[in-house]
Amino acid sequence: MNKWTELLLGLILVIGAIVVAFYSSQWFGASWNFWSAAGTVFKGGLFWVIVGIGALFILLGISDLKG
Repeated sequence: MNKWTELLLGLILVIGAIVVAFYSSQWFGASWNFWSAAGTVFKGGLFWVIVGIGALFILLGISDLKG
């Protein structure tokens, strides 16, 4: 694929996902609410990023103590 096709396909997929997530709360009740699932994944990812940065700082501190 050329760069413009990839860019257009990516844009269509992102906009499509946003539209599906926006209207998903109205389909079959709350069990298909993609916004809630996306929020949960985002919060979990944010938690693990913070834990990883903390572990990195601990390892850097231990390395500085040795040297």
